[in-house]
Amino acid sequence: MIEIKSVPAFRDNYIWFIENTRNRSVAIVDPGDATVVLDTITQYQLTPAAILVTHRHHDHVGGILELLQSFHIPVYGPARESIPGMTHPLHDQNIINLPDLDLNLQIYDVPGHTSGHIAYYTEGILFIGDTIFMAGCGRLFDGTAEQLYHSIDRVAKLPNSTLLYCTHEYTVDNLRFAQAVEPENNDISARMLQCLQLREKNIPTVPNTLLCEKTTNPFLRTHVDTVIAAAENFAGHRLNTTVDVFTQLRKWKDIF
Repeated sequence: MIEIKSVPAFRDNYIWFIENTRNRSVAIVDPGDATVVLDTITQYQLTPAAILVTHRHHDHVGGILELLQSFHIPVYGPARESIPGMTHPLHDQNIINLPDLDLNLQIYDVPGHTSGHIAYYTEGILFIGDTIFMAGCGRLFDGTAEQLYHSIDRVAKLPNSTLLYCTHEYTVDNLRFAQAVEPENNDISARMLQCLQLREKNIPTVPNTLLCEKTTNPFLRTHVDTVIAAAENFAGHRLNTTVDVFTQLRKWKDIF
């Protein structure tokens, strides 16, 4: 009964629509652009039931107030961040119920990209915002590398079949970095080929499974010898912990 649609926005954003196909009710995840949301609602004759926000950045929240002019719906978001129109501030382990979608979602605190970033989880699905990208992770704004490492490590403990829905189409660029870190990793090479073929057809590379991220995303592979060696080579010295490895990978990616 639940179907997830990707709605492209700006240059490379995805706004996610979680739809109950029985009654056409939708929850809208990170609506940075009201125009594309309204056009999609009209095109598919959908009924908005809620807005779900992962963090405060404008490309995730910029359309909320305009949408609220047309729809009187709850706005869920991180309690530790200022979200326009937010009616339901959320904390770690909160459970929200969306009755129109017959859906419950569990809240995960995943700071790092921003200090208050959250994710929304239901069995087999995680809306992860800008914490993990396909084959990469978010930049650090007011969060820390250590926070982001622990957030990603927390996600890594979910079932390997979990589908990760991030909010940017960065996969090919991230895989280029992954190849620089692990040039002999055949899984990365195969994924690059697959993703290039998808993008040639303008098909999203998102979502993907957590298992795939564990084999191709260097930020989930900080315990792997080849990744450690590459991070140490970049840093120019020995790294003592996986947090140190992660921190150097993030610095490397920033200038890659």
